[in-house]
Amino acid sequence: MRRLDRETVDRIAAGEVVTRPARVVVELVENALDAGAERVEIEVAGDGTERIRVVDDGRGMSESEAPMAVERHTTSKLPDGDLTGVDTLGFRGEALASIADVARLTLTTNDGGRRGTRVRVDGDDVSVADAGRGRGTTVEVRDLFYNRPARKESLAAPATEFEQLSERVSAYALLRPEVAVVLEHDGQRVFATPGSGDPVDAALAVYGREVARESTTLDAETTLSVDGRELAVRIRGLLAYPSVTRAASEHTRLAVNGRPVAVPSLRRAVERGYGSLLPNDRHPVAALDVSLPPEAVDQNVHPTKQTVALRAADAVASAVEDAVADALETADLRRSADVAMDLDAALGPVERESSRLGDATFVGQFRDLYLLCEAGDELLVIDQHAAHERVNYERLRDALDGTEAPSATLDPPVTRALSPSEVAAVERYADELSALGFDCDPFGGGTVRIRAVPAPFGRVADADALETTLAALREGGDADPRDELLADLACHPSLKAGDTLDCDDAAALVERLGACEQPFACPHGRPTVLALDETHLANAFERHPRRG
Repeated sequence: MRRLDRETVDRIAAGEVVTRPARVVVELVENALDAGAERVEIEVAGDGTERIRVVDDGRGMSESEAPMAVERHTTSKLPDGDLTGVDTLGFRGEALASIADVARLTLTTNDGGRRGTRVRVDGDDVSVADAGRGRGTTVEVRDLFYNRPARKESLAAPATEFEQLSERVSAYALLRPEVAVVLEHDGQRVFATPGSGDPVDAALAVYGREVARESTTLDAETTLSVDGRELAVRIRGLLAYPSVTRAASEHTRLAVNGRPVAVPSLRRAVERGYGSLLPNDRHPVAALDVSLPPEAVDQNVHPTKQTVALRAADAVASAVEDAVADALETADLRRSADVAMDLDAALGPVERESSRLGDATFVGQFRDLYLLCEAGDELLVIDQHAAHERVNYERLRDALDGTEAPSATLDPPVTRALSPSEVAAVERYADELSALGFDCDPFGGGTVRIRAVPAPFGRVADADALETTLAALREGGDADPRDELLADLACHPSLKAGDTLDCDDAAALVERLGACEQPFACPHGRPTVLALDETHLANAFERHPRRG
């Protein structure tokens, strides 16, 4: 046995942070943000192994500091070696050294002096020279993994590598809207955020007009009591309306103290905040930064800092859920409609009340399915079935708040064939099923006997509702079996296509929808109201609003 020398140890550990081009970009962007940059430009060639260049206007480094930056375990971000109070994005002191060990690196920097400094690292060859550069830092990385062929060959296809890189840069752009972020790929600009500090402006650059238009901002502060001490929490960012969703949860982006991280409990809290507004199997588009005191966050729990540990994690998640729910409750969630023409309408701030349905005047019904209403400068199109569903759902929910659901006896009892796991679940969740209004038990041979089903307000559930309810109970997590059940019960008696309403009934339905807690989506997550602005109509007809 023998001890390895320091050089060999360093080479074994070197590059631990750098597993793919996206990690290089993350490290360089975080360095720029920690340096107080107001603008960060990222240029990528191919999949990133050929060339990555990151330019910032941060504080830069002096002539004596620049050579130290490429050495192992040197940092300006960890005062006194205290890991419990880290308030920067980087702290391990190995990023540039790790990158330089697996690529050819050029660092050009200036802290505002008369001249800058350029440091080149090519294998064991390190050179330092004067350079012309204004305040800030430029890092250029070429030939990534040129000396690690196995690592380079293990990379995914170039398009996949750039997709991951772009995803990480997008996260910083959305979660740090006060910083202008520019991403270019093979000489073409992918996006550029203005750095205005407005999350909507960042969303416009990254996602486009639809998400920016169909979104609201959130800025909430609260104080949690944890072990007798107060913990200040601030939640800021952007929430897209339920009219804009994605099939994957990766568009729900979260940062803790400015660093994009994956914290599943916080992501689930965001989705719980949306509640029944989300359609089934869809996820929200959101970008939220959760700010906590540095001592409440353990940054050092993952080799690449992709996640963090939080003090009082459950309480913080509850605060996030409440903030999201409150923001959506006061937002106008009507889905805006575009005229089917190539209109380059300018995106501007729109001041709206939480609900303008109280001002809506019923003017007609289209195809016995849609209610047409006039509300200020907008034409509202209301899906009468979805609207009636929302009204029925909230009436059922409020009537049963904190109480067991009434039941209707089935005479004779009904049997249903279920899978072995479902039969076992009937026994496991016997108390929960009883509270929901079911009276059932295993009957042998893979069947269940159902003697009673929920019947709130006289609305009798079908015996098949047992399977839906069991699924919600077994999935657990964010699924609320009562909500699932009430949503189904609210659907069946609601207005259907072809049901004609007279003017009084239509006006009453609109008024009741406007009084709902969440009037802009049915309990299954579909939109109830679509708003068509007068300006869109005028542009489509080549007219001027309010003029002949």
